[in-house]
Amino acid sequence: MDDKLEGKLMSVAKVGEKGQVVIPKDMREMFNIKPGDTILFLADKERGIAIVSNEDYMKFAQSIFEAQKNPFGNE
Repeated sequence: MDDKLEGKLMSVAKVGEKGQVVIPKDMREMFNIKPGDTILFLADKERGIAIVSNEDYMKFAQSIFEAQKNPFGNE
């Protein structure tokens, strides 16, 4: 029986002297994060930090702006 849950990972990383954290290889592979990619950090003091692909976030934000142009779906 495989102990890993499909699509779930957990890892530990240390913060370096310059505040840098290495994203574990298996997580970079899971999310197709490559050198030079831009990622967005979202923080909430009570809930923690989320790391999001900047490209995916921009697509999401654009969809919100588009929906606001036509809030009822009428053309």
